[in-house]
Amino acid sequence: MDAPTTRRSQGTPSWLGAVNDRVGLSALLDHGPLTRNRICELVGVSKPTASMMMTRLIAAGVVEESGQLAGSPGRNAVLYSARTDRPLGVAIAIDAFRLRARIVDAAGGDRPAVTIVLPRDASERSAVDEVSAAIREASAAAGTDPSTVHTVCIGTAGYVDPGGEGELFSETLPGWPTTGLRGVLEQALGITVFIENDVNLAALAERESGAGAGRDVFALLWLGNGVGTSFDVAGDLHRGTFGGAGEIGFLPLSVEAHALDEHATTSTDLVGAAAVRRIAAAHGIGGAEFPAVLESIAASDARDEIIDEIGLRIAHVSLPLLATLDPGLLVLAGPTAAVGGTRLAEAVERDIRRLSRWYPEVVATHIVGDAVLQGAHAFLTAKVREELLGRVARLAVP
Repeated sequence: MDAPTTRRSQGTPSWLGAVNDRVGLSALLDHGPLTRNRICELVGVSKPTASMMMTRLIAAGVVEESGQLAGSPGRNAVLYSARTDRPLGVAIAIDAFRLRARIVDAAGGDRPAVTIVLPRDASERSAVDEVSAAIREASAAAGTDPSTVHTVCIGTAGYVDPGGEGELFSETLPGWPTTGLRGVLEQALGITVFIENDVNLAALAERESGAGAGRDVFALLWLGNGVGTSFDVAGDLHRGTFGGAGEIGFLPLSVEAHALDEHATTSTDLVGAAAVRRIAAAHGIGGAEFPAVLESIAASDARDEIIDEIGLRIAHVSLPLLATLDPGLLVLAGPTAAVGGTRLAEAVERDIRRLSRWYPEVVATHIVGDAVLQGAHAFLTAKVREELLGRVARLAVP
């Protein structure tokens, strides 16, 4: 009796060739330009097979010859490179009045970032126009064609419910649709759109190249205008059934935590921007703008005392997430964490141990720069890479 057709097709030369081609293209994306001999070593194929792979990939437009390697015996060896000029993505990090964007290719190359200042009047805002501007400006900065952008990832404070209407829960996108945002953007721009919580993207950046690298489980606590958490379990972000996992800023405080600040009833009230301004004011540091207050705290003689006070508050709001996930590592990120640095991490770790039975390692973020944009970049690199490798799979003849 013949084997099922789906099994029989997996042994065909075309299928095996497509598998080899994907592995070969992956090697070029991971390692950069390679000679045929080096491809043989990395992929585990013969020289004739490597030559056929490169011939097919060049014909498909996903690989090109990029020069020769001089200095080896005999003729100079040809270098092969993956073409990363298409397809492309755009990583976007957006808050209330500012957007940052960067082109993303399948190799995760370092492209310049652009910043676009957004209108403060909600009537002048448009999700389609702003994302379109991000694609246009990021492409211009990178010297790429905007038409080659197939995917965008938008990182924002808040989240989109994955249900039928895709309801947007965010206070930082005035003038944007509150339902069906993803569909609106995809239909208007003809691209694939992902909308991701900014704290989740910061955790992705931390997993990729920060304190979370190599850790089985960690939680990231974002401390800025608001407060939020991301849970990373073995490299997977736990978003929850409705997309709102980690939104601890809305949680009411315990009696002990409320006693620290009579004005606070939620976690955000206790450690968000308004709370930091109140603490700073009590130490003679004024200012209405949160970034300016943080700069003043960093330069103040009372910095350590202020950081310790904030650390105690953070320890209190951390307890619900520790009781839920029990992570071995808690990463502090966001503007307040950047000012507090190592001292804040030490204060939080010390106070968690004093207040509870948990004893996670607490560290300051290892990410330098825009963690949300870096996370969106990492997220999109995987998506764009899969699209490029998908082209290779389609080369196989059924």
